[in-house]
Amino acid sequence: MYRLVFTQVLRRFDAEAVHHLTVSALALLARLPLVKRLLHRALAPHDPVLRVSAFGVHFPGPLGLAAGFDKDAACAEAIAALGFGHVEVGTITAHAQPGNPRPRLFRLTKEHALINRMGFNNAGAAAAARRLRRARGVPVVVGVNIGKTKVVPESEAAADYVTSAKALAPLADYLVVNVSSPNTPGLRNLQAVSLLRPLLTAVKEVADNTPRRTPLLVKIAPDLADEDVDAVADLALELGLDGIIATNTTIKHTGETGGLSGRPLKGRSLEVLRRLRARVGDRLTLVSAGGVEDEDDVWERLLAGATLVQGYTGWIYGGPLWAARIHRRLARRARRHGLKSITEAIGRTA
Repeated sequence: MYRLVFTQVLRRFDAEAVHHLTVSALALLARLPLVKRLLHRALAPHDPVLRVSAFGVHFPGPLGLAAGFDKDAACAEAIAALGFGHVEVGTITAHAQPGNPRPRLFRLTKEHALINRMGFNNAGAAAAARRLRRARGVPVVVGVNIGKTKVVPESEAAADYVTSAKALAPLADYLVVNVSSPNTPGLRNLQAVSLLRPLLTAVKEVADNTPRRTPLLVKIAPDLADEDVDAVADLALELGLDGIIATNTTIKHTGETGGLSGRPLKGRSLEVLRRLRARVGDRLTLVSAGGVEDEDDVWERLLAGATLVQGYTGWIYGGPLWAARIHRRLARRARRHGLKSITEAIGRTA
């Protein structure tokens, strides 16, 4: 049914307009306690076989929503009620910014892909913090993804990230430093270890000193050379980070300027995951994102060493029940393989 609605109706409208309408509808749902709780009871992962623990946080299921959808922490509870095991909000910057000029979000329907050049459009860290302080009506693990404000020069990037971290780390179940979006000029330069080390060190000091110590992860691009992937992995171990999210969108494509997500990213994302697992083993939590479309993809990422998996574009093409459907099928698969917990599958083919 959703596929029919998507092909006959939704794809005829501007992609960003549909996105904003969806976020608004979910934000409204988040304000309806009874409906939200009923949906959560029906669709959220409750099967014990799906439970995952990572960096001291308990997740009801391994599949979460990647950053980029709920940019302002407006509807995380509603998203969780639709079946996601966690919701990563953002990317949030220290200062509010409008992002890049429109149009800036494009569908590649045949490829089950998206191209975006949004540019971290968001209302800023203070506004997101106000929303995150609200009491949660349903259980939801919320990660907060932070990035650099566009107008801040590279030399002041660490201080800019620290400003966001101070506002948001105490309210997050985990914090992510995003240095891998292609849509903020110069941002990917920060993946160079010489620039990344002082930035992560400064943010980690903030995260370590929150009341409950907020776990810290870094998100990397699929376009890094293999030796640079190794270097970031080594740095994450050196600094005592909690994990790495691999990967963000890619700029290696033809067509509109921006980052490509979805099915075409599947192969490289899996390559980076396998390389990271070979480098760090189980000493870091690996979160795999990029090209995740169904339960086969999630299962493959778990076997390759991911503890958690994230999707976004797959949800756009798969419909509102996408995450709930995948979690149900993963639970059946785990039992079919004789597993008492899906965590027993992690790293089996690494």
